[in-house]
Amino acid sequence: MVVHSAAERVLAGLDPEQRSAVTAPAGPVCILAGAGTGKTRAVTSRIAHRALTGDISARHVLAVTFTARAAAEMRSRLAVLGVPGVQARTFHAAALRQVRYFAPRLLEGRAMPELLDSKVRVVTLAAAKVGLRADRAAARDLAGEIEWAKSSLVEPGEYVVAAAKALRETPYEPAKVADVFAAYERLKRGNGVIDFEDMLRAAVWGIEEHADVAEQVRGQYRHLVVDEYQDVNPLQQRLLDAWLGGRDDLTVVGDASQTIYSFTGATSSYLVDFPRRYRGATVVRLVRDYRSTPQVVGLANAVISQARGAEARLRLELHGQRPPGPEPELRIFTDEPAEANAVAARCRALIDGGTPAREIAVLFRTNAQSEAYEKVLTEAAVPYVVQGAERFFERPEVRQAMIALRAATRSIPGETPLPTAVVEGLAAVGWAPDAPPAGGAARERWEALAALVQLAEEYAATPEVVPIGEAVAIERPVTLGDFNEELARRAAQQHVPTVEGVTLASLHSAKGLEWDAVFLVGLAEGTLPTTYAKTPEQVEEERRLLYVGITRAREWLWLSYAAARSPGGRARRPSRFLPQLDRSGGGERAGAGAARRTERRRTQVVSCRVCGATLLAGADRKLGRCPTCPSDLDEELYGRLHEWRQRVAGAQKVPAYVVFTDATLTALAERKPGRTEELIAIAGIGPRKLGLYGDTVLALVAGAGVDEVCPQKSFEI
Repeated sequence: MVVHSAAERVLAGLDPEQRSAVTAPAGPVCILAGAGTGKTRAVTSRIAHRALTGDISARHVLAVTFTARAAAEMRSRLAVLGVPGVQARTFHAAALRQVRYFAPRLLEGRAMPELLDSKVRVVTLAAAKVGLRADRAAARDLAGEIEWAKSSLVEPGEYVVAAAKALRETPYEPAKVADVFAAYERLKRGNGVIDFEDMLRAAVWGIEEHADVAEQVRGQYRHLVVDEYQDVNPLQQRLLDAWLGGRDDLTVVGDASQTIYSFTGATSSYLVDFPRRYRGATVVRLVRDYRSTPQVVGLANAVISQARGAEARLRLELHGQRPPGPEPELRIFTDEPAEANAVAARCRALIDGGTPAREIAVLFRTNAQSEAYEKVLTEAAVPYVVQGAERFFERPEVRQAMIALRAATRSIPGETPLPTAVVEGLAAVGWAPDAPPAGGAARERWEALAALVQLAEEYAATPEVVPIGEAVAIERPVTLGDFNEELARRAAQQHVPTVEGVTLASLHSAKGLEWDAVFLVGLAEGTLPTTYAKTPEQVEEERRLLYVGITRAREWLWLSYAAARSPGGRARRPSRFLPQLDRSGGGERAGAGAARRTERRRTQVVSCRVCGATLLAGADRKLGRCPTCPSDLDEELYGRLHEWRQRVAGAQKVPAYVVFTDATLTALAERKPGRTEELIAIAGIGPRKLGLYGDTVLALVAGAGVDEVCPQKSFEI
């Protein structure tokens, strides 16, 4: 009774689709989960429900995903649901654990090879061996090609043909890359080291070639769960098949519309083909979006509805579940510096209005775009953090801080409250809680150490429970030594704390994250889609990148592009994926249509007089500013204009808006034209209305009273 009651509690609050996923029978289950639809809740609830009803044992479950953060989140949720003991790990962590466990048996007593944490150094040496002088950037590109090849199960001798078939943009002539690849493999073997792909291959080899290992692994892991299944590469799928050994108790979760890592070897084909591979599989679609407002969801649907190709067969139309929010904003700027400055100004305004900096993100297509935004945010005194540029625990200031905190255990009394001890320990590296720099790199360093203090406060709020008998336990306050151990554990798993600052991130590194306010910048042809996207499949992946970016926003979304890279530069077109500019469908013809419409607009471009953005909506064009930019309305003038309009409309027996709309009155009261040229520049005032009302309006703006320009008696019948 207690068990079934706990299982019923797991189902409480689930929507009908989530409940279907949770209660699906044992066997192959495919959960197609759109962005923000609660996939982690669904998959952890499925594991918990099966365990609590006795269908499975938690210790026989292996749940794999792609980041240590996602794995930690799964373990945490399962513990809350009353099902600890499930092994939730990344593919690499699961493989490493198994290889280390079976190493004495597989290696016949030999020591396990050291694991490379980065290929770059060995790749640089390999390049030199074959006559290439590769700088760090070139070595990273070569390392990426080697990772793609190994993840795709391609050997050095097969690389040239495989790269040609995959239309790879190689950093050097393909035969040279193949030579570097072969030299890299020889250097690794000669130095007794392995890389992450070798480790996955070793796990596969251990199972496929050793029946006793296969029996033990499959006996331990009888029920498998794979998160983000659209991101699996051929090597990971080979390992998954080895774990399964022909069994089919497999639950996969994925979204084909978020397939954005094909350049690494990831492919959504396993997700797309799942129902064909497993006949009779249960397929559940999660489409209720709990993350974003209906306005954001509507834009995401509009973008992905034009998708083509294999992934498009599984696209989901999301249904927003949150209350309505503001419409996404589309901004066009004259050049990239104007765009960056406007973004910085709006970030500053959002923060001043109460939005935490950590809940704001600026997302772009390439990491090279980050520098311009780092500069303008620094000038605007806006703190920021660059996502994915450098691992948190590898940053010099963080490493120095951890050394200082370990040293502080010898000088700070053990009874000192943990947050106080951490602040005192960080004083050794020059950090002070009341002295944040104004912005830029210095502010970024300060915020990184501030994140350690915040983490200490959170950690101190959960005292350690120490058992002292069979039924008795006491709470022990956590110490600085405990906190240092926690930091070491987090560093090993790259489980980073939240840093206070606006996030600057590429669209690729933003996947899996979300913010209250998101800026999507640089949405121009040649940037998104990139010029490197030449095939239909590559273009579609660029579309999915924009879709991923849109679905990161909870409430407020800004999309922008610059008509030129630099002041006076060559004009360029907006991204073909933007439905606001292109409603005729995807592809080259639609892009050309968008260009023609842009050309027609050039004779009547209206820019926001506050931030400089090009105004598209009719009401905004009349106002001469964006609806969210600050207003400088002259209330007294607006009142006189309003009264005058009422009198004129009454005399003419027409609705007031026929004389002038509210938007035109607002524009007049804000812009206060003093000459005919300024008056006619306001959208909505053409030659006819200028002739009818021009002199009167100019007189009112100059200070005339309503009775002066149209005495009440003149309207009496």
